[in-house]
Amino acid sequence: MAALARCLPLPLPPFLSLPRFLPLSLALLLALSAPRGRAQSFGQTRFICTSVPLDGDMCAATAPGGGSAEELKSTVLQLRETVLQQKETIMNQKDTIRELTAKLGRCESQSVLDGESKGGGGGRKQGGFSKNTMGDLSRAPAAETLSQLGQTLQSLKTRLENLEQFSRMNSSGQSTNLKDILQNKIDDLEKEVLSRVNSLEEGKYNPKNESEERGKIESTLTSLHQRISDLEKGQKDNRPPDRFQLTFPLRTNYMYAKVKKSLPEMYAFSICMWIKSSASPGMGTPFSYAVPGQANELVLIEWGNNPMEILINDKVAKLPFIINDGKWHHICVTWTTRDGVWEAYQDGTQTGSGENLAPYHPIKPQGVLVLGQEQDTLGGGFDATQAFVGELAHFNVWDRRLSPGEVYALATCSSKAQAGNVIAWAETNIDIYGGATKWTFEACRQLN
Repeated sequence: MAALARCLPLPLPPFLSLPRFLPLSLALLLALSAPRGRAQSFGQTRFICTSVPLDGDMCAATAPGGGSAEELKSTVLQLRETVLQQKETIMNQKDTIRELTAKLGRCESQSVLDGESKGGGGGRKQGGFSKNTMGDLSRAPAAETLSQLGQTLQSLKTRLENLEQFSRMNSSGQSTNLKDILQNKIDDLEKEVLSRVNSLEEGKYNPKNESEERGKIESTLTSLHQRISDLEKGQKDNRPPDRFQLTFPLRTNYMYAKVKKSLPEMYAFSICMWIKSSASPGMGTPFSYAVPGQANELVLIEWGNNPMEILINDKVAKLPFIINDGKWHHICVTWTTRDGVWEAYQDGTQTGSGENLAPYHPIKPQGVLVLGQEQDTLGGGFDATQAFVGELAHFNVWDRRLSPGEVYALATCSSKAQAGNVIAWAETNIDIYGGATKWTFEACRQLN
């Protein structure tokens, strides 16, 4: 009876007439059936108002309204599930993209390192030991190291052969025995280098021990170089102090020569030398002069595919030299602080000139003069890609501009040629480091 009473028609209040009640009911239905964010739960009981005619059955009218609400709920749940699935898919794709980006970054960084190594290797080809897989470490630097060690060993063997020729004319049992000992050490080093090459080819190379092994080999090479230099003193005693050349066979950051004397303050200069190189790309830095606060006070450099340049206080002038043909050439550069006028000479002939090169800036004193390397800091900070590869002799510096006639006399080895009044080429003025070597040299007699 109570249930039947609840279903009997009831009169509507005046403010809930049918025209007003129907829109209100639809609005409430849409509001209650719409999703209210991710935290909404559809498991709670909801009440929905439905308009019915005055003479209709309220109990019968509730069924259609309830069915519509359930359909809306089902649709909302399906949409919510689809959104969650798409979000999960997007998150998985983001993780995959991040992983691929990281691998691509490693590949690109390795490619840059390989490109720099090739650009600074003087045109030498890289060894075929590297694998181009994502995340693998390249072995090309180790192959480059072995190549440099091999060239150093060949240089030492050549010096020993020259000593043998010298000893045939001045035989000495003690020096012969010493040369035999040195030759055995060189043979042992060659075997060690070959062993490392075989390890690389077989994939047994362990990069953790590279620094230690290289240190041992370089220490042995330095010892050999010193002992061979002692043997060569017998030859040096018989030659004039200026008849020698410096040889830089490898593009490294540790092979160089240092002039013992610094430059004074100069308002003009002339720098001349004999030079021979076939390095590519670029022969490197024949000399550099750095002072406190300015590493590029005075530099001669040919780097990469750029022409040879002279830098004064970081100001640059391009020099029209064509000398990296593997032949000996005599070059001179003159400069004066007045208007920054400069001149360039190759093989006794003026090839170029200009002005406004660091005008009214005198060359500063108390610096460091290095042959074979470009200084990034005072007396150091060498970069192997800028190292000089070749041979150099008769490096002289004057504190004035030489005349064309004086330059020609130097290039033709005239008896009227004079040594530099600031820096004169002499063995006692030069210290060598890192395996650079000194050889007998007579200008104009053994050219090319």
